[in-house]
Amino acid sequence: MRALELHGLVLALAAVFACAVPRPGMAQQPIQIGATCSITGVDAVQGGYVRDGYLLCQKHVNEKGGLLGRPIQFVIRDDASEGKTAIRLYESLITEDKVDAVMGPYGSPITEAVADVVEKHRKLMVAPAAGTSAIWEKGRRYTVMVISPLEASTEGTIDLAARHGLKTIGLVGAQARPAIIKGALDVARKKGLDVVVHETFPPATKDFSDILNKVKARKPDALVVGAPPSDAIAITRQMRELDVNVKMYGVTPGAAYPDYQKSLGKTAEFVYGGSYWEPGLPYPGNREFVAAYQKEFGRAPSANSAEGYAACQLFVDAARRAVSLDSDLVRAELLKTRTRTVFGDFAVDERGFQVGHKAVTVQWQDGSPVVVWPDDAATGKARFPTPSWSGR
Repeated sequence: MRALELHGLVLALAAVFACAVPRPGMAQQPIQIGATCSITGVDAVQGGYVRDGYLLCQKHVNEKGGLLGRPIQFVIRDDASEGKTAIRLYESLITEDKVDAVMGPYGSPITEAVADVVEKHRKLMVAPAAGTSAIWEKGRRYTVMVISPLEASTEGTIDLAARHGLKTIGLVGAQARPAIIKGALDVARKKGLDVVVHETFPPATKDFSDILNKVKARKPDALVVGAPPSDAIAITRQMRELDVNVKMYGVTPGAAYPDYQKSLGKTAEFVYGGSYWEPGLPYPGNREFVAAYQKEFGRAPSANSAEGYAACQLFVDAARRAVSLDSDLVRAELLKTRTRTVFGDFAVDERGFQVGHKAVTVQWQDGSPVVVWPDDAATGKARFPTPSWSGR
């Protein structure tokens, strides 16, 4: 080969490698992860916790070298607790901002709303805070579940009621989250409890007196309510005001939030709540997560904080194994994953539906949430029966 031809070949190869290998500056461009959270609106408490979990994960991942040699950067928009707003924002994040990946919003209703968006764009979405089974019964491929199904979240309270010999139960639920009370109804029937009250209430309800007066008249042994923190606090206050007494009272998920006891003080005592996570559970790294969260945000984490943090870590770990951000490759890694995170066990089936994680049940005792179910996770015994309001 003549010298001129050899020189030309060298130049051509140099050009190919220059295009194939990122420049040092490009390698440091952050991997952008888009998400919405309910920073305002009716779900602002829960959405704020999810956001904080994402941001703490971002900090920890970047402290350890980032993902695929690049830092990660969350691009979080406020969906104002509205599904239509979330749909618009996820479309914008994917098509206009061109984020590299997406993570899920707070709650089943909004996750349901945006699931078709990520499906259309074939963009994998790890959904940290959606537990309604129906989302995974519609043939979607790109939404991966982290928490156990909402339908099972009241099982502990109802099982404890049956163990203590209670015979009748009242069920009250938010219409926006029907899965909780639907599941409670199924569990109550399986446990042989007679359902004497079965009521739902619409969004933005402030006065629960009509429903609570029905409960008072029919005198169930136990009462299980499916409601978020704001409704849970209002219902509990009004129960005390109306002197509605039952031997067991549980609110899921509302009573499991730190905000519940903070708002109600001693009125929260004896109340049960289905919880997806607790700070004292012996999960790997959980103690360190709680301490880091408290230091970063100046408040205790909730289950939503741990959900967001764990979902982010799961995505990052799967992308590292896939050595790619490609949705299909990362999804394949997640479907193979069997692990225990700070949030608990993780394993999904071929739909991306959670089959590993399990909820626990807590009871507020002396100002602290004590795990009272299941037996192998319990840190204390249930205080039963609940004394009447006038007897406290």
